[in-house]
Amino acid sequence: MSISIRQHWLIKPLLLIGVLSGLLNFLPQSLGVKPAYLWTDKFIFLLIVMLIIIIAYIRRQEHLCRPWRQVFQRRISMAAIVFLLAYLFVGLLDSVHFRLPLPAEKGATVHYSVEVKSLLDIIAADLDNKVEKTYSAPFATHLFSRESVDQPNGGSIRIYPRLKHGGVHLKNPETDKRADIFKRLFFSLIYSLGLMIVLLLSIAKIYALRDKKRLTGILSDFSAGRLDLPWRTATICVWLILFLIFFIADAGHYYHILGTDKVGQDVLYLAIKSIRTGLVIGTLTTLVMLPFAIFLGVAAGFFRGWIDDVIQYIYTTLNSIPGVLLIAAAILSIDVYIANHPDMFATTIERADLRLLALCFILGITSWTGLCRLLRGESFKLRELEYIQAAEAFGVKKMRIIRKHIIPNISHIVLIVVVLDFSGLVLAEAVLSYVGVGVDPSTNSWGNMINGARLEMGREPMVWWSLVAAFSFMFILVLSANLFSDAVRDAFDPYAQRK
Repeated sequence: MSISIRQHWLIKPLLLIGVLSGLLNFLPQSLGVKPAYLWTDKFIFLLIVMLIIIIAYIRRQEHLCRPWRQVFQRRISMAAIVFLLAYLFVGLLDSVHFRLPLPAEKGATVHYSVEVKSLLDIIAADLDNKVEKTYSAPFATHLFSRESVDQPNGGSIRIYPRLKHGGVHLKNPETDKRADIFKRLFFSLIYSLGLMIVLLLSIAKIYALRDKKRLTGILSDFSAGRLDLPWRTATICVWLILFLIFFIADAGHYYHILGTDKVGQDVLYLAIKSIRTGLVIGTLTTLVMLPFAIFLGVAAGFFRGWIDDVIQYIYTTLNSIPGVLLIAAAILSIDVYIANHPDMFATTIERADLRLLALCFILGITSWTGLCRLLRGESFKLRELEYIQAAEAFGVKKMRIIRKHIIPNISHIVLIVVVLDFSGLVLAEAVLSYVGVGVDPSTNSWGNMINGARLEMGREPMVWWSLVAAFSFMFILVLSANLFSDAVRDAFDPYAQRK
């Protein structure tokens, strides 16, 4: 009995989940900070727990492992996975929130700041703390607009003042800036290549130990592309990400790489902080949408009759209401509730987090109808199959038939639709924030950046870098999600496999 329990497939994922929860609870306290996890943080950690359990379950099911191997063996999907994991890592760093202790005398009671920080804020403190007066262009050393400066003789002239932080280390920016930037590019290239070589040798050593081959043979297979996964593609993508990290860490200390916005904040920092918002919208909305779509879609297709009529009436009525109006009404109701209950929220970030969470619930409630319709039709078809009719004839309970036969046979549709809808939800946040019914204006998001850039584009000269930064980060995430979803669809769709 003890051996069977020890060998159960849930033991390892539960141990991993226990270790992660222990780190999240006790590590902040050991470092002298107070954990301050938001509601969206808790839902994100819940998703991570679910993902760990699902991966552990898939690994023991060969019929599920086979299509996932096909996904990872495609070069395009491997590149997309690397970039998605990079975005996910940044989002997780920005989801570990805490409060820093305030200065106090020795032996006195420790009080904590009301400002909530995240691990990403600590790592990117250089980008966050270096605030200018107003706009500055990418890699600029002077402000973007002229200002009047008083002269010692009593007059004044209009000049472009030097920035407080950007390029302040340069004595002569006009002649030294280009050489300084190229020097930082070169050293970032060298450091990233060195680290990539170390990672590559580590992966090759693991393969050599697993396959009992020599290290030189594994490296030869790697260069020829004969390994079971497209490691060459993954290596190039990882190297590119490492190069950007080294360059941002180095050049971001001396320059504003993507310039500053109207109030002097670093645009690159705002774009990186917006990653978490995009991921929260895409993932938590899916978590809200799936129970409605699966339960109602399967119930309508399997039970039919008056149950099918009621469910059809529900999602037809919901589809007849314009989604933007429904979202706007719900968000305005949340704003009224927050304004009438200010004592429930200790900090501004908690109020903004509630609005973000409410937006996820609203998007989930309004976006489940399409998947529900698909699952209804598939359940109709599966119900007429002979083995399901035989199970009913033998007296098997209907819920057991649904759990054992219906849901496993519609899981590929659920997975394909969820992955395809992720990029649409990220774009939906940008559109809703642009029209003013999205996330809170104090929340960092690509939609708020695009909304702010709308007025900046009308300036003369034009301020373009905020829009380009938000669009570039969002484009990479959406493109990676779409490429990954194409690979998942091709691997799990039986019709594509048949072709």
